[in-house]
Amino acid sequence: MQDTNEITLGDVTITRIEEMHGPIMPADQFFPDMPEQAWKDHRDTLVPDHLGADDAMVHVAMQTWLLRSGGRTILVDTGVGNDKPRPAVDAWDHLNLDYLASLARAGVRPEDVDLVVNTHLHVDHVGWNTRLIKGTWVPTFPNATYLMPKADFEFWNPANNPDVAGGVNENVFEDSVAPVHAAGQVQLWEGSHTIDAGLRLLAAPGHTPGSSVVELASGTDRALFAGDLMHTPLQVTHPDHNSCFCHDPAQARTTRRRLLGWAADANALVLPAHFSGHSALEVEHNGTGFAIKSWAPISRY
Repeated sequence: MQDTNEITLGDVTITRIEEMHGPIMPADQFFPDMPEQAWKDHRDTLVPDHLGADDAMVHVAMQTWLLRSGGRTILVDTGVGNDKPRPAVDAWDHLNLDYLASLARAGVRPEDVDLVVNTHLHVDHVGWNTRLIKGTWVPTFPNATYLMPKADFEFWNPANNPDVAGGVNENVFEDSVAPVHAAGQVQLWEGSHTIDAGLRLLAAPGHTPGSSVVELASGTDRALFAGDLMHTPLQVTHPDHNSCFCHDPAQARTTRRRLLGWAADANALVLPAHFSGHSALEVEHNGTGFAIKSWAPISRY
């Protein structure tokens, strides 16, 4: 497929807004259950050559899928965000990036956004939910409803679960979730949630208790906005490898296999949250696992 700034599936137009990309962690830390030889054997699926990457590091993108569907402007995940105190991840601490300028180049102002979907409430999926104005965290998208999975909202709320207050998600609930809830813009959901005639949210637990995906079914087209179902292409060809960030490893494996199976059976385009380079792909069954059938490049704004 020719590289393009946007694609249309059925009645839904899809644009890719990239916040940043690059190396994130050494492979042996990111995939702690993966034998060293597996990394060496499958480096080409983990780190595509065109990225010119260090073969000891996992490279990912932080990005948003911008959807125009049913007359509404929808954002799926919102990256890391600016000005956020992130003591656990130096590379994300107090960022100053041009994410909103990238949205503007795609023709979207903050006030134009009707719906924000957080597939889960990890640090790199909720950051632009809010921005800092005169020392106060306020919703970035003032006219939007923010759809958040109830299971994650309850799990990451330090009032319910003080043990989650530290680590990689330190400060995240306080600066990127609670202010939006206080503004009355959060809608919590569980199980499944219909967004419109062509889009629905489905629970996909494992990576976090409330992890979810967005399923597109419009006309004859099918797609899966996969969130953190996978972080790199290795997890297509080797779906039993989890990242170190998966809350329930066994459930994550089960969910990954189930949804990759659906995508293969439905000839669905898979759009993960973190794939660098070509960003979207089609998968097919391959023995007891899966293979990459084709790439569908979508240029980043």
